Amino acid sequence: MEELMEENKQESKSSVRTGPILQAIGVTRTFGHGDAIVKALAGVELTIPHARLIALRGRSGSGKTTLLNLLGALDKPTDGSIYFEGQEISQMTEKHRNSLRKRSMGLIFQSFALLPFMSAYENVEFGLRIAEIQSRYYRSFAEEALEFVGLQKRMQHRPLEMSGGEQQRVAIARAIAHRPTLLLADEPTANLDSKMGLQVMKVFKDLVQKEHMTIVITTHDPAIMEIVDHVYALEDGRIVDEG
Repeated sequence: MEELMEENKQESKSSVRTGPILQAIGVTRTFGHGDAIVKALAGVELTIPHARLIALRGRSGSGKTTLLNLLGALDKPTDGSIYFEGQEISQMTEKHRNSLRKRSMGLIFQSFALLPFMSAYENVEFGLRIAEIQSRYYRSFAEEALEFVGLQKRMQHRPLEMSGGEQQRVAIARAIAHRPTLLLADEPTANLDSKMGLQVMKVFKDLVQKEHMTIVITTHDPAIMEIVDHVYALEDGRIVDEG
């Protein structure tokens, strides 16, 4: 793990790599059986290059969260293939997908998912423990991540002592502390007002520009469409527009 961490750290600060970080080819995802089958995704095709801020937009039920879960190796497609940095993750075992996420991906949820009895620092450190990072890196990695999101003076505060925007930035710090190459966020600004939402989007832009991270978010906020590098619009499980 130590060697992998050093590789991730160096890669994130190196020049932007060519070629896609993510590819989806003919991806279909169905749920249920028989007459109760629901097709959440129907033949999705997309290519995402390195160091970009990408949005998946669409109404509730359009398939954007299902697609995000597949790109993050949290689920497997019913049909089709998904590649992460040239590796087909759609056919990996659950053990290998878990290992890949721990090493190379960061996940952010709409609900923040912070532990209320822990400080900001402890929440980030807990994420490093889950990612199985060696303990000697805990303090430096956690403090660097919190400093990056502008919370170095708030790291001893607990979630209930922080604003919604600050809590989301703690969640971001926890997701990036292990230096992933890919960050996935499901409706990261949905529970924030416009000012706090823009603060979060600024952090995302900084991660792309300064750390060469690739970020994929789901959203239905029109204001965010003006900030991201590329938008995939989903409707009824299909990509219907790109911009």
